[in-house]
Amino acid sequence: MKLNAVYSDLTKQKSGTLVISVFENRQYSNATVLLDKMSNGKIAQIIEQEDFTGKAGQNILLYNMEGLVAKRVLIMGCGAKKTFLGKNLASRVKQVLAILDKKGGHSVLFDFAVNFKNTHKMERACQQIAMTAIDRLYHSDHCKSKPQSASKIKMLKVWIPAEFKKAAQNALNIGKIIAEGKSFTKKLADLPGNICTPSYLAEQAVSLAKTSPKLKTQILDEAEMKTLGMDSLLSVSRGSRQEAKLIIMRYQGASIDDQPIVLVGKGLTFDAGGISIKPSPKMDEMKYDMCGGASVFGVIQNCIKMNLPLNVIGVVPSSENLPDGDANKPGDIVTSMSGQTIEILNTDAEGRLILCDALTYVERFKPKYVIDIATLTGACIVALGDKASALMSNRRKLVKKIQKASKQSGDRVWELPLWDDYDKQLKSNFADMANIGGPGAGSITAGCFLARYTKKYAWAHLDIAGTAWQGGVNKGATARPVELLTTFLQQQVK
Repeated sequence: MKLNAVYSDLTKQKSGTLVISVFENRQYSNATVLLDKMSNGKIAQIIEQEDFTGKAGQNILLYNMEGLVAKRVLIMGCGAKKTFLGKNLASRVKQVLAILDKKGGHSVLFDFAVNFKNTHKMERACQQIAMTAIDRLYHSDHCKSKPQSASKIKMLKVWIPAEFKKAAQNALNIGKIIAEGKSFTKKLADLPGNICTPSYLAEQAVSLAKTSPKLKTQILDEAEMKTLGMDSLLSVSRGSRQEAKLIIMRYQGASIDDQPIVLVGKGLTFDAGGISIKPSPKMDEMKYDMCGGASVFGVIQNCIKMNLPLNVIGVVPSSENLPDGDANKPGDIVTSMSGQTIEILNTDAEGRLILCDALTYVERFKPKYVIDIATLTGACIVALGDKASALMSNRRKLVKKIQKASKQSGDRVWELPLWDDYDKQLKSNFADMANIGGPGAGSITAGCFLARYTKKYAWAHLDIAGTAWQGGVNKGATARPVELLTTFLQQQVK
């Protein structure tokens, strides 16, 4: 789909469908006012006759309006003007595209962005229009014999004031890039565990590096990880026939002397729970236990396409967690790369076992910030549902930066504490720590566990167990928090 910002005479725009806005209480957008005057009040007359108030979701489709090059005009109810930017705007874009896919047509022109006089808000609107449109093109039909029919719409235009054309086009381009990064993440996450294995993820990293000279990929196998002392990570893969991989993707967009931002994504390509096996219902969804790792792939692709002037390193520890005669057993004690020992009380708390060695490994990069992303705990779903990801950190400054990116992107996070009171729940009689902290505050004690491996740098943890995918009839990956992390990186550019 092509995306263009246009500013010339609206009546002369060649587009299959022109979409104009009406807000609550019949507040007209600039384009609606313009077309109403051009039609000698016909637009207003039709709106009154149809009892059209501007409520979100209302629409009227008009054909062959005199004086217009566009074949159709879609009058769209947009709800309250103050709250239009955000989910309401995304919903209206989806609604328009759904209508036009049914009615036919290859191009559409929106007036949505002109409703924002503030440049920053106009750019956000353009970016959101692009992201919503491109995101809608994604279908998880990679394993179907017949792929889903593609959208008929090939051209999307946004009408904006002339002075904003360059900024608007740039925002559309960025929105498209982010949406494509999200699609990459979704594809990896939606693939089944028999296809998307640790080796498959490693192959995708190698392929991604071929798209840009700024990206270098390194894959560590089990023998190399054994030499490094990553016995905690390797203990998880012992029950699987699939060899674990540590995937390192180094994007250099700035001087080699600039401290990198490191993203560490949990890459459990399938998690049956090991000896502490999970219940059968919904176990198929445990292919999504690598969504943290998948999000790192999407963000790294975004860095390449945006040509971000930053150094960003993506690290994905990848494994399966299956029951086997050689698998971890409750009560086993393993030694992490840091030298700290761990008593494994529950083999289904395996994500922290692979992450802790990866978090120790990234010390060598002397990072500015480290953010790990993981579908870590079911307790996070109990606490926050699917509305927000849990955020924990050892630096107040980093928390504020992530919260700022969250507000701008609309991808919500909620901070949880890392108090010593919770850390004490990890006490073990036989090792330096246990891998679980009891039934209470499971998300927080998991964060406390990881915090023990991140004392040498500024670190934040995102538990995305409730936000990374949805189940039921709409089962599929959401690609959260790709947009959040990309926005965070954009905000770090000097």
